[in-house]
Amino acid sequence: MELREKILDLLEKLDRPIIEIEIAAMLGIDKSQLNILRDILEDFTSDGYLVKTKKGKYGPPKLFNFIRGKIQITQKGFGFLIPDDNTIEDVFIPASSTMGAMNGDEVLVYVTESKNGSRKKEGRVEHIVKRNNTMIVGNLEINQSFGFVTPDDQRIRRDIFISKKSFSGAKTNQKVVVQITKWPDGRRNPEGKVVEILGDKDDVGVDILSIIKQHKLREVFPNKVLSEARNIPQEIDKDETKNRVDLRDELVITIDGIDAKDLDDAISLKKLENGNFVLGVHIADVSHYVKENSPLDKEAVYRGTSVYLIDRVIPMLPEELSNGLCSLNPDVDRFALSVDMEIDNSGNVVNHKIYESVIKSSYRLNYTEISDYIEDIEPSEKLDQIKELIYNMKDLSEVLNKRREVKGAIDFDFAESYIILDETGKPIEIRKRQRRVANRIIEEFMLITNETVAEHYFWIEMPFLYRIHESPSQEKLDEFNKFIYNFGYKIKGNMENVHPKAVQELIGNVKGKKEEHIINKLMLRSLRQAKYSEVEEGHFGLAAEYYSHFTSPIRRYPDLQIHRIIKEDLNQKINDSRRKHYVAILPDIAKHSSETERVAEKAERDVDDLKMAEYMQDKIGEEYTGMISSVTGFGFFVELENTVEGLVRLEELDDDYYDFDQAKLELVGSRTSKIYRIGDEVKIRVEKVSLDNRTIDFDIIM
Repeated sequence: MELREKILDLLEKLDRPIIEIEIAAMLGIDKSQLNILRDILEDFTSDGYLVKTKKGKYGPPKLFNFIRGKIQITQKGFGFLIPDDNTIEDVFIPASSTMGAMNGDEVLVYVTESKNGSRKKEGRVEHIVKRNNTMIVGNLEINQSFGFVTPDDQRIRRDIFISKKSFSGAKTNQKVVVQITKWPDGRRNPEGKVVEILGDKDDVGVDILSIIKQHKLREVFPNKVLSEARNIPQEIDKDETKNRVDLRDELVITIDGIDAKDLDDAISLKKLENGNFVLGVHIADVSHYVKENSPLDKEAVYRGTSVYLIDRVIPMLPEELSNGLCSLNPDVDRFALSVDMEIDNSGNVVNHKIYESVIKSSYRLNYTEISDYIEDIEPSEKLDQIKELIYNMKDLSEVLNKRREVKGAIDFDFAESYIILDETGKPIEIRKRQRRVANRIIEEFMLITNETVAEHYFWIEMPFLYRIHESPSQEKLDEFNKFIYNFGYKIKGNMENVHPKAVQELIGNVKGKKEEHIINKLMLRSLRQAKYSEVEEGHFGLAAEYYSHFTSPIRRYPDLQIHRIIKEDLNQKINDSRRKHYVAILPDIAKHSSETERVAEKAERDVDDLKMAEYMQDKIGEEYTGMISSVTGFGFFVELENTVEGLVRLEELDDDYYDFDQAKLELVGSRTSKIYRIGDEVKIRVEKVSLDNRTIDFDIIM
């Protein structure tokens, strides 16, 4: 163990702060190394991993009621500390206690007393450990000798001052990237210089480019990464096929979206005489080409995931791999990592095998044509040739779905938006994305594969990455139970023993009732976010004891990482050294992958919000019927049939004075007793659209 690790380990175990000389004595450090010790202690203090008292004593933050983490600022100015230690609940930070910290900064927070009897911890920022907003995207406005950039990210609540010498040729109303040169201090705004001009803010494509830059997504691959990808032969190594199970004569197919180019999963299926199914799921063997610590691998780690932004993809891997050699395109030989599962009529995997293979997909099919065929909407001579396979797939997916229902898996089935753009990037249609029978077939097959792989590697005690989803917190559960009590419902259990079956039963009980939408929406908000972890803790939402992400190594780094582990295990290369290596790196990979996933999700939502606002821009004055999707103290949101959502502001409800009932999430008229609640159908008129803020305002039609 290195000296830095020994120091942290020692201080974590103590119940009191100690001085430098005591640390040296306990660790057996002689006088000649005191300067090294002192430097390490100062580094740890500066980075927020240790706290130093006025008397020169050191201790971990928890001894002094401090928590280290990353701050998330809301549009209203207050924030939440997301602790480094994921066993600690988030800490509420009032706007007056952010102390100049900006969204995403790493900070040390002092935990104060919670107010109003809430269990939620409150705190104030004591030390900004690391600034993470060095580059800001926004609109430039110039006033003769100086200018200001208004950040696109509304969580950054101060404009950035730009001196005349720092314009770098930028002009008023241009979208720019600014580098911060001086951080905010008290009432003083941050200062910066223009480092990139994205274009006039109304130019075609600048809107989405701004979001890409705002979220620090890397569009272009470094030259050394592209060079490595281009130097990989575009045909498989024939000598390598001798070491694999040859499935090229088997009936193997892919089913994906009609526009998909990165085809990373294929399937085969047979029915045995005993009535059981043998499902083969064959996943692109990306790790055969992306070697650990290579330029390709380091770039994939950095990106973490592919990002899908309506009209473009920012891939995790260069197209030579993602759309080429690793994509399971039809009629070409491809290396795969395969899982064969014998599944009985109850949906249980009674036997399984994981192995390296070489495949040749016979059909490149899409969800629409398969669904149309199964639902007798569109006949197909091509699909008639594999009719038995298709209907066996349908039967097996129903068996697997029934198994998940019995276990208590939760399926809210909320509609997703499908936004269609024209050649200039303008939205011309928005509708609900269909989740049809073929989509569900592939979902079920991937779910059972991910479970099978996770369980296999858990029981052989292999270092591994899991996809976990923790039970809801006691506070969230209590709040939710208080709310649904008004409708005569209750979730049974507490934080220690609540079962997803209870949630599933509640969803079933409210199905088709007026309160269905409100209860499902609030239940979803009460659940924690799924994440990656090196420790298997189960997946609450899927009611799965073991779960991993194995099936998408082209677009998710955790999948690629466990492929590497699996292949080493299959080839008997996991020794003590490799075990220690994976034990050391997996926690950081899990944390980073979870973070990049959140960034990708936020970027995708921002682009959707932008294009929805743009779509509604020429519909101001038009009237629609929608459903209240959320109620707050400042108004309520209404979702239209096409999934577009807008805000009815409280100040625009001029027929009465409305009070916000926090417990029931209702707005109640003090004179008329009129109530607005989630799930209510209302008529609205489109009042205002802001592309800069990506918001839509509605007026209620009384």
